[in-house]
Amino acid sequence: MRKSSLAAALLALSASGCMVGPDYVRPTIETPAAWRLSDESARDLANSRWWQQFDDPVLDELVETALRENKDLRIATARIEEFAGRYGIVRAPLFPQIGATYEPAKQRGSPTTLSRETTVFDSYQAVLTASWEIDIWGRIRRQSEAARAQLLASEDGRRAVILSLVGSVASAYVNLRDLDRQLEIAKATANSRGESYEIFKLRYSGGIISLLELSQNQSQYEEAVATIPVIEKAIAQQENGLSVLLGRNPGPIVRGRNIDQLTLPAVPAGLPSDLLERRPDLQQAEQNLIAANALIGAAKAAYFPTISLTGLFGVSSDNLSSLFDAQSKIWRYAAPISLPIFTGGALAGQVQVAEAQQQQALFAYQKAIQQAFAEVNDALVDQDRTRAQLQSQKRQVDALVQYAATARLRYENGYTSYIEVVDAESRLFNAQLQYTQTQQTQFQAMINLYKAMGGGWVLEADKLATANGPQEDPPRVP
Repeated sequence: MRKSSLAAALLALSASGCMVGPDYVRPTIETPAAWRLSDESARDLANSRWWQQFDDPVLDELVETALRENKDLRIATARIEEFAGRYGIVRAPLFPQIGATYEPAKQRGSPTTLSRETTVFDSYQAVLTASWEIDIWGRIRRQSEAARAQLLASEDGRRAVILSLVGSVASAYVNLRDLDRQLEIAKATANSRGESYEIFKLRYSGGIISLLELSQNQSQYEEAVATIPVIEKAIAQQENGLSVLLGRNPGPIVRGRNIDQLTLPAVPAGLPSDLLERRPDLQQAEQNLIAANALIGAAKAAYFPTISLTGLFGVSSDNLSSLFDAQSKIWRYAAPISLPIFTGGALAGQVQVAEAQQQQALFAYQKAIQQAFAEVNDALVDQDRTRAQLQSQKRQVDALVQYAATARLRYENGYTSYIEVVDAESRLFNAQLQYTQTQQTQFQAMINLYKAMGGGWVLEADKLATANGPQEDPPRVP
């Protein structure tokens, strides 16, 4: 009766929830109440598949391909399975461990002083064993709490890969279309200057113009021609980089709308700060903090006694035919208790390590939040100021078009030297290239803003990745 009461008391104590170490409390973070204007439209936009606002079916297909085939995303998915397995391993000691063994043996005995003969005998044993550590102080539960937080962190890590991946694909595609536009400008300029150069060579042969004017014209032509291979190299490298994001070998990329036809995503009318709580990198940082906090309790629990229940039941005989007779039964049960008395500071060191790691995780979480606010602010300023810059550059290009036409007309009528034409056309060429680069910068600013917000669109992309799934399983090593 006393043994039954003791077992019941141990079970009740284990289930009572007594755990050493601090329980997790989310740190108080000072955050702005809102960013700019109203909240509703921002929340709606942050929960949508923003890349579809570009209105380019090719980009939509590229994003879906990346979510299906990107190797970093598939690595992150496999990492979730790894942490799920680790969670199962850590959590297993909360339950009784049961096993069975069957051991047939033949043994030779050594001679004795009374008998010089050796003996050989058989033995057979079949045993069912059970053991269970009573988690009175919560060591196993704290370790399980940490393992579960690490599992959730791995899931958030996968969503962080999705956030970065979608933004990278959109950025790479917009940059590719920007380079395509630059190449068009360079080729058109080279063709126009090439035609002019041929005319100037004829004029020089007829003695109408000087070698100085011919050299100036040739310099203009070569300037445009030299720009083409630089842009072509950048296009090939951009295609290769985008191919890797898509999980493919380097190669050409299908094009859709040109950069002038792409629709600029809407600017959210307001950005409530609680949108950032859904950023996967912040959720991952918090789960890492939860895990580190739980491991403090696991380290402190090592100071207290460890109590286990062990049992054994089976049969043992030197004859197989009588193995299951009543007299062959064997059994044993025990409740061993172990208590550290002197460890030379090892336990204190483990607690110190756990507390220091918790502080590191706390500061990392706080830094991630601050960085998130900085990224949103930077993206808001970037898109706002870039839009103003683009409008000014458009007016500059229009003015330089007029300047170049007027300068050439004045030269043809003998009112000015060819130097004025060279200056006007060179400035126009550079301004056209700068304008299309600023277009790409404005698109990039909007992409960065949606990446910085996080929000429900990451979950939408995650659903898209899960629905599509990989086209084929990765090869397995036999």
